[in-house]
Amino acid sequence: MLNVAVKAARAAGAIINRAALDLEAVRISQKEVNDFVTEVDHASEAIIIETLLTAYPGHGILAEESGTEKGAKNSEYLWIIDPLDGTTNFIHGFPVYCISIGLCVKGKMEQAVVYDPTRNDLFTATKGRGTYLNDRRLRVSKRLYLNQCLLSTGFPFRKGDNFPAYLSMMNDIMPRTAGLRRPGAAALDLAYVAAGYTDGFFESGLSPWDVAAGSLLVSEAGGLVGNFTGESDFLEQGECMAASPKIYAQLVPLLAKYSKFASVADKEAAAQAIQNIRQT
Repeated sequence: MLNVAVKAARAAGAIINRAALDLEAVRISQKEVNDFVTEVDHASEAIIIETLLTAYPGHGILAEESGTEKGAKNSEYLWIIDPLDGTTNFIHGFPVYCISIGLCVKGKMEQAVVYDPTRNDLFTATKGRGTYLNDRRLRVSKRLYLNQCLLSTGFPFRKGDNFPAYLSMMNDIMPRTAGLRRPGAAALDLAYVAAGYTDGFFESGLSPWDVAAGSLLVSEAGGLVGNFTGESDFLEQGECMAASPKIYAQLVPLLAKYSKFASVADKEAAAQAIQNIRQT
């Protein structure tokens, strides 16, 4: 199954790379404020779905642009697809975007492909068999302390997003790290955590196709993935945090109070943890 997903990702990558040679010719539309979709997203998604369903016609599909229109209904096998994660970067010629394909079997991620066509970087993972970048086995960062760490995130950009809460979150995180980056493609952010390029990632306002494949890359590279309270049932919750186990444990008390799923007790405990950190 992984080989078929890789074939689909490379076919989509070829479409994206051809389009990148003449961005002015790419037709762009706007789903909502600052949320763009192009003909390239649609073409990439079409070739991915065609490749997957040719091999596995009984499987289901959840894709960013077409939802669950294609594929079998109520299948135990569900392919979760982002055909071009980082569309805003792509249409500006900023070379940070990727294709994300994950296979969920009975509610658990089993296969993952994140492909960066600009660098020909192919991140893959199979449940229980590790994470690879091309042919090289990956492990998450070995750093032990948050103040040594480089983290990635995503900034709010949609109308109605809670900008003040995000600024407060950054105020809690940034002084305690070596740096914070906003590349603009969540699937690639997670791949970079798996590779140890960054030490952790957090973002809210996400969809399943943003994080499905990337989450398996992280876990198979020895990291942890969950929501802001640290719970592992995050895929459809709209928020994601990922890091090595030791850094994950240091991020939970900083981020838990910003979780939509945190109880009053969780928020009070997080606030106290932050106060204790400030006093040390």
